[in-house]
Amino acid sequence: MSEKIDNWFTYHESETEDIPKYEAIRRAAKEFAEVIEKNTPPSADQTAAFRKIREAVMTANASIVCKGK
Repeated sequence: MSEKIDNWFTYHESETEDIPKYEAIRRAAKEFAEVIEKNTPPSADQTAAFRKIREAVMTANASIVCKGK
């Protein structure tokens, strides 16, 4: 487990070939957020939904940069 922890909490420079992956994830997340905005009323739950989308993007990005380790 220590190796995983070291990997998770170490700064990783993004590799150029990974940039399109980040962009695809952000694009899809933005589209999903727009669907939520258009189809739900402003509320604490709507805000939570946006927050969870942002968390999903960040976690997906971490998966890329940490190479799934």
